[in-house]
Amino acid sequence: MATKRLAVLTSGGDAPGMNAAVRSVVRTALDRGVTVYAIYEGYQGMVEGGDRIREMNWDSVGGILGLGGTIIGTARSDDFRTHDGRRTAAKNLIDREIDSLVIIGGDGSLTGANLFRQEWPSLLSELVESGAITQATADSHGNLAIVGLVGSIDNDMYGTNMTIGADTALHRITEAIDAIASTAASHQRAFVVKVMGRNCGYLALMAALATGAEWVLIPENPPPWDNWEDKMVADLQRGRAAGRRDSIVVMAEGARDKHGNPIGSSYVQKFLEEKLGEEVRTTVLGHVQRGGAPSAFDRNLGTMMGYQAVETVLAARPADEPQMIAIRGNRITTVPLMACVEQTRAIAKAIDEHEYDRAMELRGSSFTETYRTLRTLLRSLPHPAAPGQKPLRLAVMNCGAPAPGMNTAVRAAVRIGLDRGHVMLGIANGFKGFIEGEVHEMNWMSVSGWASKGGSGLGTSREIPSGRDFYAIARTIEKHDIHGILLIGGFSGYQGAHHLFIERENYPAFNIPIICLPASINNNLPGSDLSIGADTALNTIVEAVDKVKQAAVAQRRCYVVEVMGRRCGYLALMAGLATGAERVYLHEEGVRLHELVTDVEQLRLGFEHGKRLGLMIRNEDAHPVYSTNVLCAIFEAESNGLFEVRQTILGHVQQGGDPSPFDRIQATRFAARCVDFLIEQAQSPEPQGAFIGLEAGGIVMHSLDEIPKMVDRDNQRPKVQWWMDVRGIAKLMSQPMPGGSMTSEK
Repeated sequence: MATKRLAVLTSGGDAPGMNAAVRSVVRTALDRGVTVYAIYEGYQGMVEGGDRIREMNWDSVGGILGLGGTIIGTARSDDFRTHDGRRTAAKNLIDREIDSLVIIGGDGSLTGANLFRQEWPSLLSELVESGAITQATADSHGNLAIVGLVGSIDNDMYGTNMTIGADTALHRITEAIDAIASTAASHQRAFVVKVMGRNCGYLALMAALATGAEWVLIPENPPPWDNWEDKMVADLQRGRAAGRRDSIVVMAEGARDKHGNPIGSSYVQKFLEEKLGEEVRTTVLGHVQRGGAPSAFDRNLGTMMGYQAVETVLAARPADEPQMIAIRGNRITTVPLMACVEQTRAIAKAIDEHEYDRAMELRGSSFTETYRTLRTLLRSLPHPAAPGQKPLRLAVMNCGAPAPGMNTAVRAAVRIGLDRGHVMLGIANGFKGFIEGEVHEMNWMSVSGWASKGGSGLGTSREIPSGRDFYAIARTIEKHDIHGILLIGGFSGYQGAHHLFIERENYPAFNIPIICLPASINNNLPGSDLSIGADTALNTIVEAVDKVKQAAVAQRRCYVVEVMGRRCGYLALMAGLATGAERVYLHEEGVRLHELVTDVEQLRLGFEHGKRLGLMIRNEDAHPVYSTNVLCAIFEAESNGLFEVRQTILGHVQQGGDPSPFDRIQATRFAARCVDFLIEQAQSPEPQGAFIGLEAGGIVMHSLDEIPKMVDRDNQRPKVQWWMDVRGIAKLMSQPMPGGSMTSEK
């Protein structure tokens, strides 16, 4: 039986993470015994044939994981749009016995692939009739299997929560707006920032949410007023009067008014200058959003999607409809390709026909919910309390080690609570401050600028209450008439909240709603696939390791990089996947001597065959004996002078820095849900305690009494860790080529 053959191509606009997907497709296919080709320059390369369609080996995709763009190129192809061009493309594939395709691109590229698949039998018939191929050849390749991966910075495809490249683009945008905000505040100046997005406002919406902008214009939901310009000016003026020094307006390139008329950045700038009576600057970010090294998320997304694409295309049967690889609730899945394309185009049609409610509905509940939350946060001052409304007094606190995104969550909770007419209280320094009565009222401007700020403005501690502490906390609750508590923090915070929950029988003051929001770089909390801060820490690690790899290649070195996580290996494993580390040491698996012997042999053999880089990542608590120092000593002793060994312990730099866009967005979404929970439960005679999280089905809540059942208390991590399912993919990607080459630079 002939070896199965497939090809991968990238088409449409380039997107960071495409290279990770190409690498993953190639290596997964080779691992499965499949011959794999790359089609250079997209569909145009398929039509041209020749050396545009090249067989790939393990090392063909070495060193590309962290590169932006696409190494196999992308190009528009008028030829492929014609029937003759597609027939030529089919001939070029058949000549190489290729009848399976993985296409990485946008909706246009994926639509073209589906048309090609539908025409495939007739194209082969035409080739047989012309004598270009034999009937036997046509019969043996009678069906074309295709699988699509969406590479688009716009995040505009229906059916998937994220597309490859969108997270990186959002990083570029938030970094730019953060920088602009500082100079805008210095001069008390307004800025208009235009971002990409065509018919999709995702980048503009999420960037505005993540950066604390004051106004946003997106195509799916234009301003509902004819005089929207005056409304915008009035809002910016109220913000200045309230104490803001900067005014940022974020707009998508497809922004329009409610009548469908395009809104240009120069128009907004001119209007603001006339009405505000000051200089206004415009920044059009352009293609900088598309370029540069992919974020950790996009590297891992591309890798996991590429792996699933090969699994899906190899399992495809002739009658199966083409599939698209999607991510939903942090899980990779497959969905019907053309159904997603059709719904994506339905959104564009709804916008063109001014059916904006329909467009928002098609974008999904998460998009709509985020927009509603943003409208509250954009306000210059909160709505006044409704007449006769009895305000609740809700407290917010941090507990545990600092995690980027804590301030973002506090800001969102305070402003949403105030906008609903309630009193918001800040508890300083975690349970330590709670015990000592460090409680103060917070207003709208108390959290100004906190959206992008790392650390913990309220202060935090790892102290867990016990014994006499409960009496002191009860007194603080009674003294300040607290009606609900939002605790933003890590494992110690969850333990403390659970203690208060089970002590309700002894302390009636604790009979108030309590909810925990997961914030820990270790990502070791129950009930949530991802904790606030983990994405920021992961990006910090990946950026550091990228630099380490550059130094290592120049000097033939092996680096052992130690990362945080305590006894949870999330950061180590996902950093290993995102950097192409050849070995990751986890507490969950331990470290064994016979494995170290194998690792040493692989390193030595690799460097003997020209390898220039070795990269090992170790979770800080992977093993009590085989420490980072010990591993380095072993590798150095056995190197035979072929390579040097160095260690890098990243330390607390992983806890610092401004939160990533993902952490800012997720912190805001969680905080909004938590405030809703506290308000609802405060009206109940038996208020509940809960902890919120992100799971496969979306945002969920669990009762506090479930904590003991869901955690491995000895190791302070969840009993079920979803990311361990990715372990096999990480091992596959970083192994030496099955049966051979040792020279790949990952």
